[in-house]
Amino acid sequence: MTKTAIQVDHIARIEGHGNVRVVIEDNEVKTVEMNVVEPARLFESMVRGRRFDEVPYIASRICGICSASHVVTDLLAIERIFGVQVSDRTRALRDLLVYGSYLQNHATHLFVFAAPDFLGHKSVFPLADQSPELFDRALELKALGNELCTKVGGRSVHPITAVVGGFTHEIGREEYLQLADKLEASVEFAVHAVDLFHSFKAPSIQTAGDMLAMGAPDRYAVSDSRMARFIDAALSFDCDEVERAIEEYGVAHSAALFARVRTTQKPYFTGALARINQSWQFLGREAKLAAAKVGLRPPERNPFQNNVAQAVELVDALERCAALCRRLANDEFEGSSAPAPFEVAAGVGVGFTEAPRGALFHQLELDEQGRVLHASIITPTAQNVANLEADMRVLAEKLVAEGAGEDEIRLEVEKLVRAYDPCLSCSVH
Repeated sequence: MTKTAIQVDHIARIEGHGNVRVVIEDNEVKTVEMNVVEPARLFESMVRGRRFDEVPYIASRICGICSASHVVTDLLAIERIFGVQVSDRTRALRDLLVYGSYLQNHATHLFVFAAPDFLGHKSVFPLADQSPELFDRALELKALGNELCTKVGGRSVHPITAVVGGFTHEIGREEYLQLADKLEASVEFAVHAVDLFHSFKAPSIQTAGDMLAMGAPDRYAVSDSRMARFIDAALSFDCDEVERAIEEYGVAHSAALFARVRTTQKPYFTGALARINQSWQFLGREAKLAAAKVGLRPPERNPFQNNVAQAVELVDALERCAALCRRLANDEFEGSSAPAPFEVAAGVGVGFTEAPRGALFHQLELDEQGRVLHASIITPTAQNVANLEADMRVLAEKLVAEGAGEDEIRLEVEKLVRAYDPCLSCSVH
């Protein structure tokens, strides 16, 4: 009997800490594990007893990239309980906040974490030396995301201006127009990024599970729809029903809970690729052209294509945010962004947004004083780990069948993990 044990401790170039274990016996893949080794974060316990207006700022500390998404998601949950209806202008500003984090996350993931895999480097530093212009433009795109979040949210991370019912501050017309100019000027580089990541060779596999994304009948929704959809199962549900649609469960080798579709018991993927599959037709003009040019259109089930999907979303975010900034500058949205009036009430509410890495759900239960009785947070990576592990098996079995050696299997499995863009710290409740 021949036995090969592939162990990757603290896989590099991802957020958080995790190990990979693959055991092959007599050319048969026996064990595939994604070991999440992060300690408990306890954010759900941390907010119990806190007033509703403290919760978004605490939850935003879950992640330094997705902090805007956590704030907006909590606000949506609280507003659901209080019955708050926000203005179109507030919704536009929230979209800008969420998309700002897309620019931050996707630029970092693609050029700092993923690109070295395909260029034969172990880190981003050789890429910076060999292609300084490419590296500098990538950092500029990340900085533009920082600026957008700062202008709208008051900080590049952990925004402070977004509150229940609206915003406490808004920039002026000229600043919106300056932002729009910068966003539009970056579209050309983002289109180049789509072509670049499409040119990288990746294994041809099909994901083992379903896909989950926010849906809307007429738009590429990221923060203003309550409808989530499992694409393969053709199952749509209101986010209030998230616990009936998604089943979380524990496994011995992971500190993170795994997740699956409750009705089909299948794992699933959420993130840029799922959003492209759900809402491709609503991409902006340049983003749709860039996606069509490289053949990225539904149904696309190769998880390695999540890299290309994120590049397409960079184009889309730049286009969309430039248009939003110009409309905000010209007062084309109804209503004010000033916080809408509300009365504190007891109840249960769920907020739902598309964070950069995928679907994000926050469930809150408040008492009559607006203090938290119970909180549940389901992050994108927590939902993805089960499907990532299943796809690692698909990939390992393909490589073993093709006669690949241990080093090649290790490298390709690591590349797959990074293509998922996981945040293992955020995956632990």
